[in-house]
Amino acid sequence: MSSFSVYRRYVSVSIHLAALLPLLLLIIERLLGRLGVNPLPDLALRTGQAALILLLLSLSCTPLGQLTGWTWIVALRKPLGLYSFLYVSLHLLVFVGLDYGLDGVLISQAIAEKRYVVAGLVSFLLLMPLAATSTRVAQRRLGRWWRRVHWLVYPAAIAAVLHFLWRSKLARLPLLAGAILLILLLLRIPWLRQHLRRR
Repeated sequence: MSSFSVYRRYVSVSIHLAALLPLLLLIIERLLGRLGVNPLPDLALRTGQAALILLLLSLSCTPLGQLTGWTWIVALRKPLGLYSFLYVSLHLLVFVGLDYGLDGVLISQAIAEKRYVVAGLVSFLLLMPLAATSTRVAQRRLGRWWRRVHWLVYPAAIAAVLHFLWRSKLARLPLLAGAILLILLLLRIPWLRQHLRRR
């Protein structure tokens, strides 16, 4: 096995460990009672932030691979995206299960009155078909439609940033996430990507 293959495997394993680290830390802190009397705000914030960070990292894989010529980086897009969906699902469970106690009336009222709830729900619903069609079997069956389905990641990411912005009291981190997303979207423009790659 070449040293480059070993390096790729090391990076892949590191990605999995790093993606699971926020969840592991939450579990440990919860067991140790370090999340306080009311852990819901901390659980919601940290699962949401982990989901957004992993989603942005997933979106960065394709342009980074194209700019550097390291095409193997593109393969990391799938696990990062699935881990992002894991944290989005946990984030939603905290909201509907722990915070609102699965009360349909209260949840409907929150959707009607709070725009950040709508944005978060839209992001989750857009990411669902991506997670459901992430297998190679689904890719073969959908054919050319698979790529079109996975374009939903872009409006999902925009909705996620809006959810973060409208939910946060301080706009600095959401705006930073929005700026990163904007750069990643601009790198999808072929002539700009080719210009950067030549440089």
